[in-house]
Amino acid sequence: MSGYVPLREAQEESLYGGKAVSLGAALRAGLPVPGGYAIAAPLVASAGAGDPSALQELGELAAALDRSVAVRSSAIGEDSAEASFAGQHLTMLNVSPTPESLTDAVRSVWRSACTESARAYRERMGVAGEPQIGAVVQILIDPRCAGVMFTRNPIDGSDERVIEATWGLGEAVVQGLVIPDRYRLSRAGDVLERIAGLKDRAVRATADGGTIEVDVDAELVEALCLEDADLAELAALATGCEEYFGGACDIEWAFEQDGLRLLQCRPVTRAGPTG
Repeated sequence: MSGYVPLREAQEESLYGGKAVSLGAALRAGLPVPGGYAIAAPLVASAGAGDPSALQELGELAAALDRSVAVRSSAIGEDSAEASFAGQHLTMLNVSPTPESLTDAVRSVWRSACTESARAYRERMGVAGEPQIGAVVQILIDPRCAGVMFTRNPIDGSDERVIEATWGLGEAVVQGLVIPDRYRLSRAGDVLERIAGLKDRAVRATADGGTIEVDVDAELVEALCLEDADLAELAALATGCEEYFGGACDIEWAFEQDGLRLLQCRPVTRAGPTG
């Protein structure tokens, strides 16, 4: 049995982890998720330990890729209604489709599950046992803008969509590099609030792999990222995610040339989002 499957075929959480299974379900539901692969936790662990057969299998996966990818953690027991591991494990962006680069990225994701902070979070959330971590390998997109969206207000629980947006890759929001634009939408999609942020830096993919922070053109620093048509698409995505997954969702999204893409969708934890 192969240690990886096309992302839309990932259905077993105990093997591929919560993130991979959620994205696979979203693909099967017709939501706009970039395609890719799910790597099972045993293969990730074997690669982390340097097992030659595991490294060969990752090399075979790399050969199936025709463009740069994002490699994301998909830990067993993560992103449940009780505990989100957002921010605890590593994401590697703009990984070149070579055996060496893919293997290095997967091993880095594996090591991130074993850090003191990740282990402490597991203990605090009552996730027992040694870390088991799968990985998601997704086609990397080059977004015009990106960000996060909560389908219910994460601060006061009110029934509205809250969106944060910035230019380029959403890592600028996740890492706190900018003050993002902020929008509030009603459940029906009406715009309740637009607040321009201060987006003087953007994270972009580089030609030789990895990412770089760049200055944003002065006229765009305080210009709103999203137009009414973009907000309408995000409102529809929020409705689609809630209808399919049930309950409030924490969504990572991006707009590329071909339109809106769903990058991650996890439940909003009872304790609130972790970032």
